[in-house]
Amino acid sequence: MEAGTSTAREPTRGEAARARVDSGNGVARVLPITADPGPLGLGAFALTTFVLSMFNAGLVGKGGEPVVLGLALAYGGLAQLLAGMWEFRTGNTFGAVAFTSFGAFWLSFWALNQFFVKDIPAADVGHAVGLFLIAWGIFTMYMWVASFRVSVAVMLVFFALTVTFFLLGIGNAGNHTGIIKAGGYAGLVTAALAWYASFAAVVNSTFGRSLLPVRELKR
Repeated sequence: MEAGTSTAREPTRGEAARARVDSGNGVARVLPITADPGPLGLGAFALTTFVLSMFNAGLVGKGGEPVVLGLALAYGGLAQLLAGMWEFRTGNTFGAVAFTSFGAFWLSFWALNQFFVKDIPAADVGHAVGLFLIAWGIFTMYMWVASFRVSVAVMLVFFALTVTFFLLGIGNAGNHTGIIKAGGYAGLVTAALAWYASFAAVVNSTFGRSLLPVRELKR
């Protein structure tokens, strides 16, 4: 890691660190403490995924589905994108790529629904949305492999999310309502796991000790 950056942290680690670097004249300089942006990114993803998954699972009437768009723009999108940018500052490559990418996912989901889906012929909407989701499933799958060196909590989030994307992608591409519902339930599991990881990071950081386990994996 280059001089002048803070100590790298994973997205479920709540502790902040001061990095001492040489200011150029032999005097140690203490960089400001940067709070862990991971819990924000995980919380933003969890809540937005939870609300959308309630509709996908058929547990809430489809008429209320536009409520997801506000969350996709503000919380799942912008808040998570900011968390990704702050993870770059901490030197956490995994967190930076994950949160920035999924922030962009929610922003693109919002834009697709607001501006572009109307330009797709009705007969092709399912195939287009299915391709969109399966492509994100591929990205999530290789991030799941990378998560094997983060923590068990994060690894489970990415595993469940990979399953969710593929189920929703296949369901939309083939217009299989049963598979879409299964993807909705998988999304609820994903949201619960992400909420736990976020909650654990906030609680462990606030109390200054490990109250909720995340089982960090050694590099």
